[in-house]
Amino acid sequence: MEILIAIGILGSLGLIFGLILSAASKVFYVETDPRLDQLNECLPGANCGGCGYPGCSGYAEAVLSGEAPIGKCASGGNECAQAMAAIMGVKAVEVTRKVALVRCSGAKQYDKDGNLTSGAKVKGNYEGFKDCLAASRVGGSGPLSCKFGCLGYGSCTKVCKYGAIKVVNGVAQVDEDLCVGCMACAAVCPRNLIVPVEPNRNVVIACASLAKGAATTRACTIGCIGCGLCKKICPQDAITIENNLARIDYSKCDNCGLCATVCPKKLIKDSKVETLGDPMAQPVNGPSV
Repeated sequence: MEILIAIGILGSLGLIFGLILSAASKVFYVETDPRLDQLNECLPGANCGGCGYPGCSGYAEAVLSGEAPIGKCASGGNECAQAMAAIMGVKAVEVTRKVALVRCSGAKQYDKDGNLTSGAKVKGNYEGFKDCLAASRVGGSGPLSCKFGCLGYGSCTKVCKYGAIKVVNGVAQVDEDLCVGCMACAAVCPRNLIVPVEPNRNVVIACASLAKGAATTRACTIGCIGCGLCKKICPQDAITIENNLARIDYSKCDNCGLCATVCPKKLIKDSKVETLGDPMAQPVNGPSV
């Protein structure tokens, strides 16, 4: 009998608490905007963080609240932006696809005796954590003689969710076909070598060295020495020399390639057809800035 009473009491308590929870859920119910689910459906779900928000749902909430503009999702591209704009009842600006560019062409090449024939020179062996930030903090500015060059320890490859960036011969290189332009790689590069650019440009200056010509030559066989010959021959006035580094304004460049014919370092090349620097060097995809 006591057992039945206990069961009855527990059942009654369960029913009472159930009714309380049901009433509380109605009292404290917060109506969600159905557009939030629609916005989330437009996003790729990669949660790459390229938009600057904590995942796709965070960006969707920011768009819904008016905190974030439409078009910041690099992974979704223009199709995603237009779909989100339709949901929000606004007109979206056309989103131009961008890809990551590693501004370094110092891929290391060695002869049969192990001597460096091309690329960035090494001033010491680094045996610490395989991390670019850690490597950049030892021996002054890292194990490379060039303090602007790619350290090649793959911090960028670890954060890329698309497998679009790999380290080849000591330098990170981007596969444009796989890259979505989220720039997660740029956020972890301690030397700020990775920048967003439009894909499929022909003329490339993949170098970020701001050192004077003599210092660059001592550190890398391929680095830009800021000689200005490319600037002088450019018929479109698309090249400038800023802080000892040649830069291309792609809004003016017509891909004529004349600059490549006068570059003493053979640095300026067609990224799709030719190699950078040494004939055995690996090509670097994408344009420079």
